[in-house]
Amino acid sequence: MANTQPAQTTAADLTATELLASYAAGELSPVEATEAALRRIDDADAAVNAYCLVDADRALEQARASEQRWQRGEPAGRLDGVPTSIKDIFLTRHWPTLRGSRTTDPHQQWTVDAPAVARLREHNAVFVGKTTTPELAWKGVTDSPLHGITRNPWDPSRTSGGSSGGAAAAVALGMAPLAIGTDGGGSVRIPAAFCGIVALKATYGRVPHYPASPYGTLAHAGPMTTTVTETALILDVLSEPDSRDWSALEPPSASFLDGLDTGVRGLRIAVSVDLGFDTSVDPEVSRAVTAAAQVFEELGAIVEHVDPGISDPIEDFHVLWFAGAAKSVEHLTAEQREQLDPGLHEICRQGLTYSAQDYLEATNTRMLLGQRMGAFHQTYDLLLTPTVPIPAFEAGREVPSGSANPRWTSWTPFTYPFNMTQQPAASVPCGHTTDGLPIGLQIIGPRHADAKVLRAARAYEQAHPWHRPRPR
Repeated sequence: MANTQPAQTTAADLTATELLASYAAGELSPVEATEAALRRIDDADAAVNAYCLVDADRALEQARASEQRWQRGEPAGRLDGVPTSIKDIFLTRHWPTLRGSRTTDPHQQWTVDAPAVARLREHNAVFVGKTTTPELAWKGVTDSPLHGITRNPWDPSRTSGGSSGGAAAAVALGMAPLAIGTDGGGSVRIPAAFCGIVALKATYGRVPHYPASPYGTLAHAGPMTTTVTETALILDVLSEPDSRDWSALEPPSASFLDGLDTGVRGLRIAVSVDLGFDTSVDPEVSRAVTAAAQVFEELGAIVEHVDPGISDPIEDFHVLWFAGAAKSVEHLTAEQREQLDPGLHEICRQGLTYSAQDYLEATNTRMLLGQRMGAFHQTYDLLLTPTVPIPAFEAGREVPSGSANPRWTSWTPFTYPFNMTQQPAASVPCGHTTDGLPIGLQIIGPRHADAKVLRAARAYEQAHPWHRPRPR
């Protein structure tokens, strides 16, 4: 049964903005906040397996340095002293980046920060640890041969989603209010929906990424947080430039916090419960998304139920995704490949069967899809869909029991199309099933309309507040 009963509120339950305000007022210190997050990890992580590495000593060292800056009235950076987790896909100085794989040698020099990690470090976030991922972040649930199964904080018998499932579970349970994840086909949005938190896959290039992903321009980095305001705050930090990403966008000219609370009145918003695909949507999910659309109408938006007129690009996505997976393991020996997650090993073999012509055809489908969505957004500012058409299912499985399709893409058709089009897409909680499991609303905008997506998410959040789960 889902755990929805709140425990006693502590500093671990405060948002990043609440923590920063408490530091400024002298009511709380970064050390106290970090200790609270570490205690929450001690209390709850055994049930969910959100972290694969926790470095309490280094976190407290960073927190004490932050505490001294706040005491002097000289905080440095926009996240000074805020506990934060890093998905174990991002290179992080001092810590191994194993990517959930037994094929990665942990005994080497770890001296490089990925761009997102570097920006967080420059803004003096406190690094608590690294969160779990499926091997090489290849699927939409989180389990790996190296680190085992990550579970849902609302019901540990269910999956947390993936591939940023550890990050989502950590945020949901107050084991650090901020996290960064990656999203190549839904990997911040799927677990955000299943775990009841906020996540954003920004326009491709908005968050610089290095090293370049083998999945190419499908792969994004993005924030996972407790509220939309925190998402905007951390996106300001993550959007700062990094010369190592040749495909990164120019830094934004204004803060994503500017205009965040201006609402959605007058926006034209389309809602599609199934995107026009031949997809079965759980009735509770459908009702929750339909009710969310009504909230936007009550807020003054012009809401219309309409499909964008696209076809499910699953086969073309598979060509791009499976070929990328094959690229990611090309350096491994035959013996090492036998150590891989069996599902990953299978799609890598399939990826090797595609020709250059197959890849170019898939790329062409992707371009046509982007053109169609671009035309759609000439009429509609935003598109609402379920993030995922089903609630969280049994942990330790790639697909729900009884599924005729063995691959994770079969149950998340509303996320990967927007990696192909590079559009910004957020997931926000929009209710619960009768079993108490979270339901996610996906808010999609045209490329470069990240601020508009956040503005709509914030308007909905204010009209429809939600609560995070608490550990037993």
